[in-house]
Amino acid sequence: MDGIGTGMVTISGITCVYYNMIIAWTIFYTFASFNKVLPWSNCDFERSTLDCYDYNLARKCESGGGIFYKTYCFNATEATEYRVTKEMAANATKVFPSQEYFTNYVLDMTDGIEYMGKQRWQLVLCLLAAWVIVYLCLIKGVKSSGKVVYFTALFPYVVLTILLIRGATMPGAINGIRFYMIPDWSKLKHAKVWGDAAKQIFYSLGPAWGGLITLASYNKFNNNLYRDALIVSVGNCATSVFAGFAIFSILGFMAHDINVPVGEVVDSGPGLAFIAYPEAITRLPIAPLWSFLFFFMIITLGLDSQFTMMETVTTAVLDKFTQLRKYKAWVLLAACTLWFLAGLSMTGQVGVYVLTLIDSYAAGWSLMILALLECIVIGWFYDVPNVKSPRTRRFGDDIAMMIGYRPFIGWQIMWKFVTPAILLFILFFTWIDYTPIKYASYVYP
Repeated sequence: MDGIGTGMVTISGITCVYYNMIIAWTIFYTFASFNKVLPWSNCDFERSTLDCYDYNLARKCESGGGIFYKTYCFNATEATEYRVTKEMAANATKVFPSQEYFTNYVLDMTDGIEYMGKQRWQLVLCLLAAWVIVYLCLIKGVKSSGKVVYFTALFPYVVLTILLIRGATMPGAINGIRFYMIPDWSKLKHAKVWGDAAKQIFYSLGPAWGGLITLASYNKFNNNLYRDALIVSVGNCATSVFAGFAIFSILGFMAHDINVPVGEVVDSGPGLAFIAYPEAITRLPIAPLWSFLFFFMIITLGLDSQFTMMETVTTAVLDKFTQLRKYKAWVLLAACTLWFLAGLSMTGQVGVYVLTLIDSYAAGWSLMILALLECIVIGWFYDVPNVKSPRTRRFGDDIAMMIGYRPFIGWQIMWKFVTPAILLFILFFTWIDYTPIKYASYVYP
């Protein structure tokens, strides 16, 4: 069963590589927010295409009686001369500037993972900055990271509330919220929905990563972990629901603006953070300020997870090789340097394809398998009748020794039967209905 711990550390280590790349993208946007006019607020940036839809220019054109088509405002005479009609404009492909900015400028993507392209030096510097931040925050261990997390965990609620209020006041927001609240039961027939739901819970709550165990090991012996587990679980789900309203109100506005269904506005992946929200921010007064606050919030959210995964790996190494404990700063520096070098594979034009590939396979099925094994070990090996007192169970005894009472019998049923059954169902359903991964419209070879 030692393999479960090894698996946790391995997954956390691999995920550290690409997770900090997402933070690097966020740092890129944070610096871009210092412009007087946000570069993705219109189609004037480098590498924009004719499909780029400039919201402000389109409104100005239409209010003056013109027809906005393919980034150009045609007056009545020009429309007749070039045979441009309102129907053509309505049915034309429209891509928001925020989407083109992210895909064509920030990532400067190639056509697929088989085309490496060149390195983006801006992203290399942003990735280096991300690893420097991680190193400085973790150099003193959980004492420094614990204090930082007080701010990084609470600040996002302020920004999310502001974005929710703004999103709810935009035209079409109600359509997005309706899309969010009304379930499409037919989707439950698709394995991807179950797999994505499980993956989301594993990412947001953190089971099977090793981070919960690592950080909990620093608690006082009598800390009420039962209470903490309930508070974190309920708070996490409530936050997800709350954030959903903020997200889908903005998606509803975007769908209304370019006349497409809500479900087709943004592709899955990093689209919400780097396309939908940036687009909404351009509609706010003093947009650069809100953009800075939003991306600063994303950095703090990302660092929370990155701290935990890094602490998981370094703690495991130092516990395994105790002679290295007095050199913790050097061990951390070596780890950050190694992962920075590995992350260079994602700073080029092919980067997003590499990131998607690793994300799909490093922390998907493997997490569910580890969680399943954890339940088996706890439920069927650890939580067995105590030899000295057959009516009690060892796991329950140990919890009672820590917090003063044994867990409710319902939890024993959960970790022995219910949770393993659900995990097995999702695993087999996902494997049976397996489809190759893709990024946007690109299907991996």
